[in-house]
Amino acid sequence: MPSDADQTLHPDPDFAAGARSVTHHDSVRFEGTDFSRAHAESHTFLECTLRGACLDDVHLEGSRWSEGAWERVQGVGVSLVEASLADMVLDGCRLAAVSAWGSTWRDVTVRGGKVDLLNLRGARLKDVAFVDCVVTELDLAEARVDGLTFEGCTLLEPTFGRGTYAGLDLSGATLRSPRGLAGLRGATLSRAQVIDLADALAAELGIVIAD
Repeated sequence: MPSDADQTLHPDPDFAAGARSVTHHDSVRFEGTDFSRAHAESHTFLECTLRGACLDDVHLEGSRWSEGAWERVQGVGVSLVEASLADMVLDGCRLAAVSAWGSTWRDVTVRGGKVDLLNLRGARLKDVAFVDCVVTELDLAEARVDGLTFEGCTLLEPTFGRGTYAGLDLSGATLRSPRGLAGLRGATLSRAQVIDLADALAAELGIVIAD
């Protein structure tokens, strides 16, 4: 990740000011920048840092993020539809209503913080790690996973199904009210999780458990 000394501080507190004329951002640090309702569709962010930024109702569809970081970023209504994230760290962020369906994540670490309503339906995820965070209503239906782990995380009402999950490791997570368990072929669960989720899995498969 780039250091502060290697980056240029973005001069405007409001990203929308003049943003449409510049679509490629290289080694820029956005410190406390307000991205609210900004349109940055298909913009490229190379070695950029968002620190304490606000992403309320931001449009980042088709944007490309590489070798950068989001630090203590907050936002409700974040659109990352069909965006690309590579070699990124999201640290201590609090995000909600994140639409990232059809996106591509590679070598991404999400550490700490909380993400509510994370839609990764149909996304492609390779070597992605969630560490010590809470994710509510995670949608991984139809996702193609090649290396996705959750260490010390709590997943509330995650949804699975019709995806490729051979690289999905849920053994380090606390799962609460998951849906689509029958579609988790190839995923890794701990023995304790399998025992804890036995009734829910049986119900999805139509199996009656006799006492």
